[in-house]
Amino acid sequence: MKTFRQALHGKQFAISAELSLGRASTHQDIARQASIFRGRVDGVQIADNPLAWVHMSAVSASALVLREGLDPVPILTCRDRNRIALLSDLLGLRAMGVSSLLLMRGRRVPARHALHASTVFDLTGRELIAMAAGIGEDEDAPSPFFIGTGVKAHRARKGWRAEALNQKAELGAQFIQTQICYNLDLMKHYLQRLVEARATWDFSVIASLAPLPSSETARWVKENMPDSKIPKRLVQRIEQAADPEQEAVLACAETMQAMSEIPGLSGIHLMTTGDAELIGAAIDTSGLARTEGAGQQEAQA
Repeated sequence: MKTFRQALHGKQFAISAELSLGRASTHQDIARQASIFRGRVDGVQIADNPLAWVHMSAVSASALVLREGLDPVPILTCRDRNRIALLSDLLGLRAMGVSSLLLMRGRRVPARHALHASTVFDLTGRELIAMAAGIGEDEDAPSPFFIGTGVKAHRARKGWRAEALNQKAELGAQFIQTQICYNLDLMKHYLQRLVEARATWDFSVIASLAPLPSSETARWVKENMPDSKIPKRLVQRIEQAADPEQEAVLACAETMQAMSEIPGLSGIHLMTTGDAELIGAAIDTSGLARTEGAGQQEAQA
């Protein structure tokens, strides 16, 4: 069976989905979501306390995802842990058989957050990428990590050379993932510039979407995730629908289909709004669902 790494390097359009976690999440919750994702996705991403909401660690959740026979893609950020703790997490993930990672600097803890937590940032995002890539160079390492990082789809100027991305590629990053973007024209423009800059020679590129079950959810995402690109017409479409959830699934599926035809785009990641069944429905409706289960651990090199 394919892993997330193998799917992104293959001919078929890759799909990953985000695990929904809360403070009270159990292994049964993860098993239920895994049953929905199985046969539909190539990887299961696990967020690192997004927006400083506390849930079980990405390392612990990765172990439970592996138990379900799916390929976890844990996200690690520099906000909450110093370099010793991050290195410890990386070593633990390697020992468990996790092969893919999404590494980012992360955002500061909000000023009005319920927990008066300090923001760490002992490492930069680039230093974290270099640390993870360095682990893969150890003689005892089974195989190097497949490392990704976040990017913002934007209207790059003509002649843009993607210097920052080139530097991350030199440090060891191999795939990039955009913010939630329902703006197809923007995504096409961004991919065109990536291709012109030859960034797609070094990176597999993934676009992020999310089935937005209500206009309230869509507005919340726009407000709290300001980098997201959610057109007003999409919010209005969901708001005016007789069945907002069904319309959200259809809109997400239509966008997935359109994005699968963009040259240079290797896959889609579906972020969660708390309901894994909506993600499953969007994948099925798109016609991009897998014919077999998502990948397990890669064979040890």
